Amino acid sequence: MGIPLAQTWAVSSYVIGQRLRGRRRYPLVLMLEPLLRCNLACAGCGKIQHPAAILRRQLTPEQCFDAADQCGAPVVSIPGGEPLLHPEIDRIVAGLVARRKFVYLCTNALKLAESLDKFRPSKYLALSIHLDGPRQEHDAAVCRDGVYDVAIQAIRAARERGFRVTTNTTLFAGVDAARMRRHFDELMRLGVEGMMISPGYSYAKAPDQDHFLARRQTIDLFRGLLARASRRWRFNQTPLFLEFLQGRYELECTPWGSPTYNVFGWQKPCYLLDHGYVQSFAELMATTDWESYGRSSGNRACADCMVHCGYEPSAVDATFNTWRGFWTTVRLTLWGSSAAEPSADAAAAPTLPHSRLSLRESSVPRANASP
Repeated sequence: MGIPLAQTWAVSSYVIGQRLRGRRRYPLVLMLEPLLRCNLACAGCGKIQHPAAILRRQLTPEQCFDAADQCGAPVVSIPGGEPLLHPEIDRIVAGLVARRKFVYLCTNALKLAESLDKFRPSKYLALSIHLDGPRQEHDAAVCRDGVYDVAIQAIRAARERGFRVTTNTTLFAGVDAARMRRHFDELMRLGVEGMMISPGYSYAKAPDQDHFLARRQTIDLFRGLLARASRRWRFNQTPLFLEFLQGRYELECTPWGSPTYNVFGWQKPCYLLDHGYVQSFAELMATTDWESYGRSSGNRACADCMVHCGYEPSAVDATFNTWRGFWTTVRLTLWGSSAAEPSADAAAAPTLPHSRLSLRESSVPRANASP
């Protein structure tokens, strides 16, 4: 895995401590959105479709710190929008690092090179670069030519300055698995610490609704992508989550594992669904009808979701709190994934046709902004 030992130890200690206290539901990653505006207009983004008055709003550093203190999660992801557009993003990051939170600052990298002087390299700070594939695929996904090259140069500049650098890749229908595998090879050559991969989720506000993946499509895609995965690849994710994406390990969504705080307040129930807001983390946990979400609930909005923010916390919990999860993780870490048959759950899922359009012929959705 591409996760530093210090972070692994902090997260594992936190998870075990929560369970020893008898807490079934607890946050693992705070999704902190200090603003929703962006300097790109991607076809698959569900954030920038808000009215201009909303896009002009932003959280203060004090609001961000209060959210982190209320939540208590050991990891803070800062998506958006584009966080580097916030005039006090350096103060926000510094305050979270001072609290010893492991911070993932998500960015499309357009402003990253010019912003590096605002930050100090730290084991608590990772720059998470949105890269949805090789040049052609990524530039199509973000609806602007040249963004891929800017991001690659920013990665090189950040690595030269001693920053931790990770990447965030969201995949949609029509992806060429072979090209994406070569993309992973290139990221490793660039010195990327770890890669995060996830299927896209169908944001209701996104202009392009044609290329989101159904569950069976997700499993097929990630099996092709991760079959005989290179031992050089480092993923900033648990082995159990990567097995889940291939339909080889069953997990249930834990939406409370990645609570979201933004300019509206605490979002119910998760980063991907917008079913109302409350003004405190305690109220979020107490008033959300958690049983109404996740695939087992029968909620149609959750039926095809296999996104990291809902299932990575589930995988972490299974790793540290079940013997099966722990030993499966050990096996996967030492020997890699097996060529197991599809799970009964996966086999029962309907097969839906993949898009045959090339990425240039279609408006491929942009990656979700979170790590």
